[in-house]
Amino acid sequence: MALIYARLGTMELARIATLLTTTSNSPLILVGLILIITGIGFKLGVVPFHLWTPDVYEGAPAPVTAFIATVSKGAIFALLLRYFYSSGAQSIRPVLVVFAIIAIASMIIGNLLALLQNNVKRILAYSSIAHMGYLLVAFEAGGSMASAAVAFYLVAYFITTLGAFGVITVLSDSQRDADALADYRGLFWRRPLLASIFTVMLLSLAGIPLTAGFLAKFYIVAAGVSGAAWLLVLVLVTSSVIGLFYYLRILVTMYTRTTEVFPTSTIFHPAGVVLIALTVLLVWFGVYPAILLNLVRTASAM
Repeated sequence: MALIYARLGTMELARIATLLTTTSNSPLILVGLILIITGIGFKLGVVPFHLWTPDVYEGAPAPVTAFIATVSKGAIFALLLRYFYSSGAQSIRPVLVVFAIIAIASMIIGNLLALLQNNVKRILAYSSIAHMGYLLVAFEAGGSMASAAVAFYLVAYFITTLGAFGVITVLSDSQRDADALADYRGLFWRRPLLASIFTVMLLSLAGIPLTAGFLAKFYIVAAGVSGAAWLLVLVLVTSSVIGLFYYLRILVTMYTRTTEVFPTSTIFHPAGVVLIALTVLLVWFGVYPAILLNLVRTASAM
């Protein structure tokens, strides 16, 4: 940002947009934008700035991970939209190419690496990398649908992520988080309500119909098509199919009968109320999204 200020002499977005029409090829401008993209990419955890994500997701307590995965990434994506759209930097050709490469790499690498994991939190970490890549498809496409599609997707992703890490939190104890895949073996037969909630969250992350995640992904694809970002849309659809396998792996583990004896809990956890509310919201927005759509369209138009 300092390099851009050194070249343009202003930090006002509207003024930057005016000046960039004649100075977009300036070395200071291009280097400054590359450094801004690097900082934003690190915060979002997209490829190639993603190496911290699985380790932090696994190492941090589940509630902290949920905060990082929602509030932190949502705030930085709002900054991304605000800065690049308002300043006109999004329309600069090198910027478009860089974001396209990041989006494609994030969708492919995030989903492929998630297939190799046996830790639920690491699976969700690599899944988040892919989801940030999906969001970049709408950002890259631009147009009237982009901001609304990103806002809708973020809301659906926040609800789903909070629900998923909420389930992990409920299953965890003071000694360790329940993040190993083995912790979820036969969960449906021990904690059917908790397993059902986690099922809805995973189906939403996978983009299965009747969940908000399906409509969110649909709007991202629609934004990509409206912006003629055909390659990005193709990679999104293909990589989403890959993502089905690791979500299905967790689901199969939860619904597999086992003869092992696990400790059970008959006490209703206070967090259960929040998890049920998140599940209801997820299904509600997946079946009747009009209210949320109106809210995000109003917010994105401001």
